[in-house]
Amino acid sequence: MIRKHAVRRPRHRVIALAAAACIGAAAVARTQQYGQRSGVTADTSRVKAFVGARVYDGTDRPPIANAVILVRDGRVQTVGPLGRVTIPSDAARITLTGKTVIPGLVNAHGHVGGTVGLEGNHYSAANVARDLRLYADYGVTTVFSLGDDEAAGFAARDAQRTATLDRARLFVAGPVLSPASPEDARTLVARDQALKVDIVKIRVDDNLGTTPKMAPEIYQAVIDEAHTRGLRVAVHIFYLSDAKALLDAGADFIAHSIRDTDVDDSFVAMMKRRNVCYCPTLTREVSTFVYGSTPDFFSDPLFLEYADAATVTALKDPTRQAAMRNSRSAQRYEAGLEVASRNLKKLADAGVPIAMGTDSGAPSGRFQGYFELMELEMMAKAGLTPRQVLAAATRDAARCQKIDGEVGTLERRKWADFVALDADPLTDISNVRKIDSVWIAGNRAPR
Repeated sequence: MIRKHAVRRPRHRVIALAAAACIGAAAVARTQQYGQRSGVTADTSRVKAFVGARVYDGTDRPPIANAVILVRDGRVQTVGPLGRVTIPSDAARITLTGKTVIPGLVNAHGHVGGTVGLEGNHYSAANVARDLRLYADYGVTTVFSLGDDEAAGFAARDAQRTATLDRARLFVAGPVLSPASPEDARTLVARDQALKVDIVKIRVDDNLGTTPKMAPEIYQAVIDEAHTRGLRVAVHIFYLSDAKALLDAGADFIAHSIRDTDVDDSFVAMMKRRNVCYCPTLTREVSTFVYGSTPDFFSDPLFLEYADAATVTALKDPTRQAAMRNSRSAQRYEAGLEVASRNLKKLADAGVPIAMGTDSGAPSGRFQGYFELMELEMMAKAGLTPRQVLAAATRDAARCQKIDGEVGTLERRKWADFVALDADPLTDISNVRKIDSVWIAGNRAPR
């Protein structure tokens, strides 16, 4: 359970998001030591050799000690032990001795560009750029945005296949579809295809009995039309019964935990039979109740380093906190988190593919980047091993969102997106917080 108690404002300086996105680049020598955070960006060499780290490449292979990651034009050329990898004479050498390298984290369910503080409907190119920098600050090098994406998000996605990239990658779902009829459903899916979305997103939920739920004939029309047009469908759900009905209808991605009751064996069998991925978004539930008082992570220097000061202040407002404490929906979502954690453990143990996701970026105090690190720890608390958690946050998240040809593991021809840590997350998942540096296409991301 997330602890909630009042804390004094720490002495650590709160840095505005805009400042974090504007760190200037510095020229650096061709052979470089990147053990200190004071270094900013890597050089523009076409070939780079990252040497000396212990590398977990995201596959089932054991970590490689004293490894070399050879990168050419932003993509991995090879990963192997020092002495078995031939380093070209013209390669820039970057020393990562003493670090543990993992693939960049992949958030299979986030949101980008639309939130300022605690308000939505502020979508802009500047906000997209800010959010993608913020994700990268915490080692999240790819985010799959599941809804409300506008033109600036599509433009960011279309511009990211470059060796000069140094911010998080973005994939987009476009608008969350809310059709009024089967005919309307087919029209909206056709518009999604014209937009070139990466996935279609719908919600099938009554928000704890307060709103109408999408009718089965309508979501069936969405799914059928999407499949006819070669598109997948991600579904927001809450109830087990809806999840089962949507699986029968052909849904491709379960975008939240089942939170009303424990999953049964028939649901597990349905998920496995169709190889559908499950995205737990445990921190989504945290955001619905934790601000009933001042959460303890508000005193974490890693949180405060990139958190927006005005948002933190707003969430400390006594009136707002009292309203959340007294909210019946907050209490129900808090109880739902316990159900969600049990269901995650059962599904993972059964071999259902798990994709790490958070629903961060929504205007509810879901802090991008930081919540992903919190999500990993909550997945471990639910009973997953560190290796299972890391797989869900790298290789499996990429596989589930059909982007594993580009990211998710450190293998030949994939983008060289990785995080250098000061400690080993395979022994303690909380070590993902100990970030030394973040690299995207082999370029050091400004932090």
